[in-house]
Amino acid sequence: MDVLYQLSIALTTWMQQTYPQLHGFMSAISAMGEEQFFLVALPAIYWAVDKRVGRQLGYFFLLSVLINSNLKAILRGPRPYWLDPGIKLGEVGGYGVPSGHVQHATVVFLLAAAHVRRAWFWVVVFIYILLMAMSRLYLGVHFLDDVVVGFFVGVLILAAFAVWQVKLHNPFDRQILGRRMLLIVLIPLLLAAVYIGGMLIVGPPNMDVPWASFIPEAEIDGYESVVTAVASLLGFGIGMVLESSRVRFRADGPIWQRVARFLLGIVVAVGIWAGLRAIFPAEPLALALPLRFVRYLLLLLWVSYFAPWVFVRLHLASADRESEVRVTL
Repeated sequence: MDVLYQLSIALTTWMQQTYPQLHGFMSAISAMGEEQFFLVALPAIYWAVDKRVGRQLGYFFLLSVLINSNLKAILRGPRPYWLDPGIKLGEVGGYGVPSGHVQHATVVFLLAAAHVRRAWFWVVVFIYILLMAMSRLYLGVHFLDDVVVGFFVGVLILAAFAVWQVKLHNPFDRQILGRRMLLIVLIPLLLAAVYIGGMLIVGPPNMDVPWASFIPEAEIDGYESVVTAVASLLGFGIGMVLESSRVRFRADGPIWQRVARFLLGIVVAVGIWAGLRAIFPAEPLALALPLRFVRYLLLLLWVSYFAPWVFVRLHLASADRESEVRVTL
């Protein structure tokens, strides 16, 4: 593995020294893979473009985030700049493998391409994923194996989605609301149990490594990431099921309604995110982690359920009269 690390660092060094003018471009590409980018773009689709597609993209993005957080915390891979600080051009925290940027881009954009069904869009998506991988290498925040593993984990998540669509979603849709809710709650809880089991198996981190000074901060980042991801997936899933049976808003309508929905929804979302962040303490960790869970649970409940409810009440969105027979992810 040390040989692969050195080869990746050599590749990053060559890219940075040969093409220094690409720094701004690579930073911009990388920014489009940040979780904050998806947490703005995906609600816009859900609220104002296509409700079913937005629900689908949002849920599987959050599922990808939780799986990625689990893998990072359990595998505990270093980042290139931990070995060579001189190549660090991007700000990032936590462990390295797999690359979350590449994994999430693979899940979200290939799923979007499956909906668009245009050859040119598939080409654009694959170029985007390739550029995302190159940007993470260029900025010195991922090794080559990190981005490769991230891509293949993303493909596996899409394969699970395909199995769900073909084999499981019709039986799920025929279940009563309580059973659907139970499944939606169990998925993040089971993944949380996998994380706990994995951490018990791997034990404490090995401090006898050259990058030991980065490990304490990476461990805390891992705790925070998993708590955030579990709360987000749980909140979005619960809200999604409740919205389909109680609100049933429609994402269509004139452009002014769509813009108004997005602006109102995102302002409140940012208020919840930033407001609770300012109020809730960052330490001790035993208090900060449960409050972080509450913060992100409320945020994603707003996105998936309460915002659509407000849109209908304010006549910014219409609603279907009949309850949806199916919750089509």
